[in-house]
Amino acid sequence: MKDIKTLGELKKSGYQSRSIKEELRDNLRAKLKAGEPVFEGVHGFESTVIPELERAILSRHNINLLGLRGQAKTRLARKMITLLDEYMPIVAGSEINDDPLQPISRFAKDLILEKGDATPIQWIHRSERFSEKLATPDVTVADLIGDVDPIKAANLKLSYADDRVIHFGMIPRANRCIFVINELPDLQARIQVALFNILQEGDIQIRGFKLRMPLDIQFVFTANPEDYTNRGSIVTPLKDRIGSQILTHYPENVAIARTITHQEAKLDASQTETIHVPNLAKDLLEQISFEARESEYIDNKSGVSARLSITAYENLLSTAERRALKSGAETTSVRLSDFMGIIPAITGKVELVYEGEQEGAAIVAQHLIGDAIHTFFPAYFPKIEKLERDAESSPYAKILEWFFTETGFELLDEATEEEYRKQLDAIKPLDDLLQKYQPEIPLEDRYFLKEFVLWGLVEYDKLSKDRADSGYQFKDLYGSYISKLQ
Repeated sequence: MKDIKTLGELKKSGYQSRSIKEELRDNLRAKLKAGEPVFEGVHGFESTVIPELERAILSRHNINLLGLRGQAKTRLARKMITLLDEYMPIVAGSEINDDPLQPISRFAKDLILEKGDATPIQWIHRSERFSEKLATPDVTVADLIGDVDPIKAANLKLSYADDRVIHFGMIPRANRCIFVINELPDLQARIQVALFNILQEGDIQIRGFKLRMPLDIQFVFTANPEDYTNRGSIVTPLKDRIGSQILTHYPENVAIARTITHQEAKLDASQTETIHVPNLAKDLLEQISFEARESEYIDNKSGVSARLSITAYENLLSTAERRALKSGAETTSVRLSDFMGIIPAITGKVELVYEGEQEGAAIVAQHLIGDAIHTFFPAYFPKIEKLERDAESSPYAKILEWFFTETGFELLDEATEEEYRKQLDAIKPLDDLLQKYQPEIPLEDRYFLKEFVLWGLVEYDKLSKDRADSGYQFKDLYGSYISKLQ
């Protein structure tokens, strides 16, 4: 089809025009029949959001994706490009992608009237049929729909009454395309009103010109829930004109969250090949976001973006990489103490309530890491009870006894891999605990799990942990308390 260069050749080929909504519908039907994936790379929505989105496309609806920050709303909209035909013909030179068989602009109509079947056409790829606009308070009707261009009027020596002086905005230029408006509530109410006619009747109004231009556009809007967005809301008549409103959500479990993080994290070969990340470390990292969404210190209406886990994972590997570079090691493994390096990735991505502000963002981030450890600990080792009748029968009795008899134990931030392992190997009861409860753990994950035990005992108030200049000191809880009293 791309070899067709004129309107006459297009007619002879048997090409038939379709609206963009029909095009999306037909191509979606074909993919569903063939069992092909439609929204690849979007995880966790397979049984919730994606079926609703597919129903909306089959219904030829304009769509509003409503959800908190970092819920893949824009990604879903961009994935709709794959449902468009690979190439589409337009009248060559048309500003608004005129269909050669159904032109709507004065330019295209005049050109076809003048040249007939010799009218030149061109083909545009589906990647060029996607337009996106972030709604901000300074967006104007002229930006979106168009305005009179005095410079064009002067150059062409035309009267302002001539519709050729119109400069089309983003929406008319997106004719026969997918047009996305992100953060719709941020658009001023008077600008939202200007979209009414375009959504319902498909025509546009510019500076009093009586234009009947049946634009053919697939609109996709994204928005945060109105109870959170204080800057504005979607006006009711506009919501009424949007066919389907689809609610997005965060990953429902750690496994899905891990898949998203590994797909989106920007890492290079030097990090992935030289740094080992234990599976438990990956799970803990994802659990931090789950803990944040339930935390009393964080405003759950604002949401906790999936970007938190992604940037935290990047920081985690960079923390291990920096240590390896400074010590001259070729390879290294992530340590639990490296999680302190992800705090900057957390503090900017959570919105604190009053109690959280009182604690401070960095302290809240440390609480979240501790909560994640607290949540995962019983999945690997016996649950630690607050009150134990016979402390000597506890699986952790020998570890606690070791700390009671030792003056202290310190894990240094910059310790080499050899020093780090030697420090943990000094606590002999740790080996017995792992042998009994985690005998199948891979050798490369054993030291992370040993450190995990220590941090877990701290979270369950069996050991104390203090930050030193160069690392973390672990002590017997009561021994350190007595020494303070002395």
